[in-house]
This record gives sequence, C-alpha cells and structure tokens, in this order.
Amino acid sequence: MALIEADHLQRHFGPIQAVRDVNLQVAAGEIYGLVGPDGAGKTTTIRLLCGALKPTGRPEQATTVHIGGIDLLRQTEQARLHIGYLPQRFSLYEDLTVLENIRFFAEARGLPAAEWQPRCMEILNFVGLSEFTNRRAGFLSGGMKQKLGLAAALVHRPKVLLLDEPTTGVDPVTRQDFWQLIIRLAAQDGRREKSLLNGNDPQENGTAVLISTPYMDEAARCTRIGFMSDGQIIREGTPAQIRSILDGRVLELTGAPLPLLRRLAQADPDVEDVQMFGDRLHLRLRSDQTEQAIERLRTNLPTEHIHVERLRSIPPQLEDVFMSLLPEISAEAQS
Repeated sequence: MALIEADHLQRHFGPIQAVRDVNLQVAAGEIYGLVGPDGAGKTTTIRLLCGALKPTGRPEQATTVHIGGIDLLRQTEQARLHIGYLPQRFSLYEDLTVLENIRFFAEARGLPAAEWQPRCMEILNFVGLSEFTNRRAGFLSGGMKQKLGLAAALVHRPKVLLLDEPTTGVDPVTRQDFWQLIIRLAAQDGRREKSLLNGNDPQENGTAVLISTPYMDEAARCTRIGFMSDGQIIREGTPAQIRSILDGRVLELTGAPLPLLRRLAQADPDVEDVQMFGDRLHLRLRSDQTEQAIERLRTNLPTEHIHVERLRSIPPQLEDVFMSLLPEISAEAQS
C-alpha cells in the first residue's frame, strides 16, 4: 500500500518554479531517497508533503497529495497525524532536558500521560538516548540532537516519516547509527520493531520513509531513489536500476600527474567525460565498447611525462550516473 501518493506536485516562489510537476509514490516499508544538489527542490518537496507549504500550479494539472489514504490538501490536520517530520534545522528547547523535550512533543500531539510516559522511554531507548534523559538539549552533540529530533518525529507513531537531510553536518559514526535506525524502521523483516514503534499489528508493513540527502552513499541504502534537479525528478528507480544506466561505460584510471592525465583522457574520441574521484579518475565512455577504448588509451596515454598505474572497467557508481545526467538536465532547463 502506498502511504505517500503525490501527483503534479508544484510550487512557485514568484517567477521561480521550485518544484515542477513531481509525482511520488512511497509504499509502507520503503525508504525513498530524494537525491540532488542544493537548490534542486528537495526541501520544498518535503514541505509540500507535510503540509508546511501549499502547492501552486496550473488548474489543468491539479496537485493531489494523500498521506495514508487521507487527502492532505482537504484534511490537512487529519493527514498530519500520520506524519513524522524532521526538518534540516530541528528546533529543540535547549533549556529542557531530553525527556522534557520528548514529553512536550508527545503532549503537543495529544498523547495522554498514561501513554506518553512509557512511550517516551520506549522511543528514547530506540534512538539510543535513554541514558541521557536528564541532560539538557543544549548540551547534546549535533548527532545526539538529530537523534532527539528523530525521537520527537516518531513519538506519535506516524505511518509516514519525512526526513530532510537529517545527517548533514554530523560525524561519520553518527551518520551510520542514524541510518541503522532508519533501516530498522522500514526493514522488511523488522516486524517486531514496526509493531513496537508504530503500534501496528505485527503483520502490517510499517513506516514509509522519504529522506532527502546530498550523499550518494546514503542514496545507495534506499529502496528507491529519485534524482532531482531544477525542481524535477529526472530519473527514478532502485539503486541497481539507476547504476545500470552506465553499465559497461565507466573506466577507472590511476596515475600521475592526474591533471594532465585528465586532460589527455578527455581528448580521446570515445571518452564522454572525466571526473576526479579522490586519487583516481572515472572515465565515462560514449558506448560500452570498453575493450577497444582501454586498448587505445593504454597505447596513447603513457608518455615521458605521464605514468599510468591502472586502467580498468569498473561497475558504475551513483555519482557517475548523476554526473552523466547533468548535460541532460541543463538542456531540459533551457528548453
């Protein structure tokens, strides 16, 4: 069952079209990743889905948004009861303790005392903050604040979880911890956690998670991803489906000096683009004729000024695909 259904999602800010006819469906148990650069429209899309912004657009393409089967635009408050929302900058009450913060959000969501007291401890234990119940939020690390924000978003047992770049600015260990929590919420075999956290029957499929992220390694953890740019979703599918766009068309090249190696590789007629990946180059070929391209590059690249260490075909990464789509994005934006 699709817990998030959005058709013709649009939003203008004056002459700027921030979101352009976006269609989304996210089922229970799915993690859907909105991936793209800053300014792509990810945050605006999430704000439209939680009711913080109203859509705008042409009457012939009327926007519809349903959360758990409820019309968000007509029954906003009822739909919001099913939404847990963690914005980029979560506003904690820094003078309140961890437990007091969770209690506040629980009571704001209408949970009675008999329910919020055990629920607060249950959710703090889930996010790993049960030992810090009496610590003031202002004294938490950035990662712990994000975990507290997640706890606040989950306290009312939402069916839908909307997370706007929740790991930006936190350390790698906390990022890993945070993703383990998200995966446990939506994992297909996590029925025990789903029942505990959502208050659902153990046979139900649990939470639908929509998360925006600029990190491709996080996108690879999602069930499905949508590459977003200029307010549009330009490609959508599982990580494997997205990577398959460039099957057989990516070469890895290492050697020295890299800047000169990059310029020479870019001049090859079979090479469409060259990108730096740390201490190596990724060459995107115009076709999947990798053997011919490798043979010619091995012959032409080495000179008295250039040393080639390794040249091989590799499986494409999500970054490779996204970079390959940028010319197409620019062309669509100008048309």
